[in-house]
Amino acid sequence: MSDEVAAPAALSQYRDIDRADWARLAAGMTQPLTETEIVQLRGIGDRLDIDEVREVYLPLSRLLSLYAKSTKRLGEATSEFLQEEDTTTPFVVAVAGSVAVGKSTIARLLRELMSRWSDTPRVELVTTDGFLYSNAELGRRGLMDRKGFPESYDRRALIEFLTEVKSGAPEARAPFYSHMRYDIVPDAHVVVRRPDVVIVEGLNVLQPAATPNGVAVSDLFDFSVFVDADVEHIQKWYVDRFLALRKGSFSNPHSYFNVFAHLTDDEAETTAMGYWNDINMPNLVENVMPTKHRATLVLRKGADHSVERVSLRKL
Repeated sequence: MSDEVAAPAALSQYRDIDRADWARLAAGMTQPLTETEIVQLRGIGDRLDIDEVREVYLPLSRLLSLYAKSTKRLGEATSEFLQEEDTTTPFVVAVAGSVAVGKSTIARLLRELMSRWSDTPRVELVTTDGFLYSNAELGRRGLMDRKGFPESYDRRALIEFLTEVKSGAPEARAPFYSHMRYDIVPDAHVVVRRPDVVIVEGLNVLQPAATPNGVAVSDLFDFSVFVDADVEHIQKWYVDRFLALRKGSFSNPHSYFNVFAHLTDDEAETTAMGYWNDINMPNLVENVMPTKHRATLVLRKGADHSVERVSLRKL
């Protein structure tokens, strides 16, 4: 007989909150962003509008700011108890999810919204793209077709960066990634100088440690957000984004993807589906989706990119 006992179906680590109930939390909050600012923050394919910002992301930004404030107070109280100088470090928020799910837009939006709250005026954003191995190194390792998979990242460098942030270092430097070049830019860095909040956005940031006794990147997060959606919806968003990029940034002669600029619609769709089926969907199913349960909060999107439900881990 097995010693394992299944938890009652009604029990959950999360509070599940539908869109209408979550939106009511915004009552009395001032919308700090204009329509123009929202358009500037919106990524290709996203249908982010002022209602979505007010009803979903404004309450989320306030919750994050409250968590950051409470964590800082706990740090100050601990330092006082230990009779030492306050050594409170930046509050680190992760934003995880598939390609094309809108996590980059959400990370940029949260940076802007959180910086408008008095508790968290200084917010920095770092993407884990900067911790991908260079194309030359990926080629040497035979990983160019695995770009975006966990093994394509310099996990040690990412952990060292976040350790510096959470150790209170005066300055921490992250490599800079160019989407135009599709590669790391040598000698270019994103510099973080002890802000109130650091937002870290990336595909695989919630991965468990590589070894049983190792450190996971997620061990260095104070709060994590996972952006969730059905696979078939994400696939459509990915293909639609590829088609839009073909007419946009891909047309730049300096773009790594300029070779796709002159494809017909059918050719472009076939190419996008090839990348999706061979790289992005396997990575999503094998590596990204299984980390959803590690998040503090899950944003569940519907087919139109709008958030339908929020799941918040209980304290």
